[in-house]
Amino acid sequence: MKQRYLVIALSGLCISDWSEAYVQDKESVIENTRTQGQLTSPLEQSKASEWGLKAQEWQRYRELMEGPLGVYSPGIDPLTALGLEARDSEEQKRYTEMQAHAEYQRITKLFAYQNAYDEAFARLYPNLLPVNLIGAGNAPQSSPVTATARFLVFVSNDCKGCVERVKRLQSADHHFDLYLLGARGNDELIRGWANSAGIDPKKVRSRDITLNHDNGRWASLGDGGSFPAVMRQVNGQWQRH
Repeated sequence: MKQRYLVIALSGLCISDWSEAYVQDKESVIENTRTQGQLTSPLEQSKASEWGLKAQEWQRYRELMEGPLGVYSPGIDPLTALGLEARDSEEQKRYTEMQAHAEYQRITKLFAYQNAYDEAFARLYPNLLPVNLIGAGNAPQSSPVTATARFLVFVSNDCKGCVERVKRLQSADHHFDLYLLGARGNDELIRGWANSAGIDPKKVRSRDITLNHDNGRWASLGDGGSFPAVMRQVNGQWQRH
């Protein structure tokens, strides 16, 4: 009789173990199916394709954005995210090259649109100085080829010495991107300041000089000094000139 009870007990244990294993396997299958569905859905495939990523890379990006990276940098793009969290040098090289290519294409489109806008503005408003449409936060304001030779010039309406400094830069035939702080999106304020500084309209139309809203560019440089601030790029860093 004892043997019979022992067999029943062991059978019950086996059934219990098998049942638990079955539930775990079933949950694993469901999870794998859900993940696979995320990777192969048309929307996710489209998003991955737009960035030139494989499905697994897109899934890793999504997982990274669920962690600390997504908290600290919620708006970071997939290539930067994957590059920052690269697991080896080969991975890092792949994402940096992909990002360089994507950035080149993005800036090329921005410049093409800016040029088309400049032509339209000159045709419709020939007597007004054009103010840069793109803005400091979106793209460099000068050609990538000549960017290192240009200055960034930050001025304000109540700045003492700003007008004279800008006049000297123009007289020396420097190319620069002028930013007026405090214009608050008002193009007329920038045009008025440019006229008071005697900025040549021909140089603005040829983009030797550009007029820009600040849009946070000054704060992004972290200089914190007084105006006028004439900045130039040295070894990838913006420094006062």
